Amino acid sequence: MHLRRLVATGLLLSATLPLVARAQQQPMVLRTVQPNQAGNQSLPYHPVTGPRSPLRKDWVGMRAVSRDIPILVMAGHADSQGIGGSGTSGEAVALYRQPPMYPGISDEHYWNLVVAHAVATLGQQRGLKIQFYKPPVRTIVNADDQGTNWSTGRQFAAAGGYALEIHFDAYGSAGVGSGLIPPLHRPFSRIDESLAQEFGAYPMNFREMLGGPKRGIGLLEIGKLEGNLEASLRDPRTRQRTVQLIAWRIVNAIEAGMGRGSRSPLARNWPPLTPPPDAAGTGVPVRDLQANSAAE
Repeated sequence: MHLRRLVATGLLLSATLPLVARAQQQPMVLRTVQPNQAGNQSLPYHPVTGPRSPLRKDWVGMRAVSRDIPILVMAGHADSQGIGGSGTSGEAVALYRQPPMYPGISDEHYWNLVVAHAVATLGQQRGLKIQFYKPPVRTIVNADDQGTNWSTGRQFAAAGGYALEIHFDAYGSAGVGSGLIPPLHRPFSRIDESLAQEFGAYPMNFREMLGGPKRGIGLLEIGKLEGNLEASLRDPRTRQRTVQLIAWRIVNAIEAGMGRGSRSPLARNWPPLTPPPDAAGTGVPVRDLQANSAAE
């Protein structure tokens, strides 16, 4: 299927709902931080996104890609809300009993949506052939049904594009840290390597090879949804800058992997933070889940 036609089957950069306005009414966690810039990537800890994966990287991305490769970015757990694999509730909800960011979806999925949409927006501003995909409904029991992240990402990757799914890792001992779980459908690319240099890396057979990577979809864990990272996302005073920084790091890494070079850390004319609406359909509020990319 042609990439443009494939992407058009989803809801691409659709009209927005006031999720951020609703989120701004939520109380802060316990503390807030002022996000810094990218920092020293040789360190195992990033000042905003926290610890990087300590797991051994057993792969190297050397395959060159086109400077115009189409890119598809998706929000993790977009088709599994209210069922197993809905994503972590995060430390704020599970431990400190803060209200979820949005009714009916896990906090991880909420932030996956916000960041994935911001990545697509920034990438388009920079001239990348990048699109955001969101399934038509938020709960699809069969992961291989048409319209799921897996099915859409698999077709996109098989047609020669780069498919990336955004995740936040579980809090506490259930989580590992930031890093790329690489796609496994073909030799690892320079985009894979660049994302791993920026965020860290997971081994290619992490948890016996996850469903997304086996279908050609890279899984990027932004960080554990806890502590300073979660606080800076929940706090209206630091939310926009935190999301900007994360999106900039992702897009900058993608561009570096494509051979496009680097850019200024934060754009001066960044548009207002407007994440896409929640998927259509119904779902039950998700609480106290500790599920990371093991269940996708």
